[in-house]
This record gives sequence, structure tokens and C-alpha cells, in this order.
Amino acid sequence: MQVCQRLLKRKIMYSREQIEEAVLCKGYKWFENGDYNLNIVGVRNSKTNQEITNKFDDKVTVSYSVNGELKYEEWNATTDPGIYYSENLLNPDGVAILKPNQYRSTYKIGLHQGKYEALTQRLPVEVYRDSNRDDNYDLNEDSLEQGMFGINIHRAGTFINGSTQIDKWSAGCQVLSKESDFNLLMVLAEKARTLYGNSFTYTLIESRDI
Repeated sequence: MQVCQRLLKRKIMYSREQIEEAVLCKGYKWFENGDYNLNIVGVRNSKTNQEITNKFDDKVTVSYSVNGELKYEEWNATTDPGIYYSENLLNPDGVAILKPNQYRSTYKIGLHQGKYEALTQRLPVEVYRDSNRDDNYDLNEDSLEQGMFGINIHRAGTFINGSTQIDKWSAGCQVLSKESDFNLLMVLAEKARTLYGNSFTYTLIESRDI
């Protein structure tokens, strides 16, 4: 009963098995050899139909094992930019929306905007550019751009219960709504770094893939 209550309180939406199956079905790599070999997987909410909700309605998950015991964490997050930067463009070509894909060894532990440690971009990623400032994300293949855009994995504010509105927290970054969730991610990342080096793979899928 206590386990069920804890899962209900945390609003766990998926299982480790579902995430693993979805990743493998995409033909992506699933890491399973060794302790703290992290599978960091973002799940973009397909049910919004590309509407800009400005809410943390996506998930960031981590699957790994310790001494043969399978572990799974899931946190509220956004994989999309907020409404502020969708309307107030930092780039004339449009706001950045990370394309679902597996980005192998693309992240490292570094400083987000020079302020605090996060998972920061170390290799190019691919983004859609949406410049029309309407209420929807436009994911047009002809707008795709590859490069170093500072698409980091970081936290929102330091509110105890987490942030509820994306607003300025994301201009394309993958952002966890709650500081304590983000801190746990970084603890796991630090353990992984000591074992495998400062290189992390991030996989972004959509909820309809599960």
C-alpha cells in the first residue's frame, strides 16, 4: 500500500519496461551493462497536438541498475520552449524545438548559463525552428537546423513544489519543474561520470511511441 501511495503521489505515468520497449522499437541504444549506466529519456506529450500549453506536461525519465537491481525515476518536465520565447524570439529563424531522436554522447556535466551544474550540450543537436508566433509548435522538416544551441537539461526555479508554468524557463532546453528532482538527476549523473566519463546520451521520444 505504501508503494502504491508513493507512486500515486508522484504521478508515475510510465514504467521502465515501457520506456525501454519504446526506445528499442525506435532502433536506439539501451544501456544496461554496469551500475549507473544511465538511460536518460524525455517523453514529449503527444496529446497536446503541438499546442503551446506553457505547462510542464512532459516527462524526463532515468532507467539504470545498481548491483543488478533495476531502478527507474520519472519527473515532470518540459521538452518544449515556453510561450515567452515562442513569442519573443531569440533567433530570427524561430524558437528552437528539439527534434525527437537519440543524441549519443551529446551531453556533459557543465555550467548552465555559467550559474550551476546541469547537463549541457557538448555536441550538435537538431531542432525545428518556429517563427510565426502562433499558439502551436510548427514542426516543419524544412525548418530543421543542426548545431550548438545551448539546448541543456536543467531545472526551473527553486520553488519547493516545483514550477507550474514554463514561461521563461525554456527557450528550447529540456527543463525539470522541481529542483529536488533535478538534484537527484545530477547525483545520478555524477555517479555515472565517475564510472564512464563526462559524456551522456539523451533520448527524446513522444508519448504516442509508448
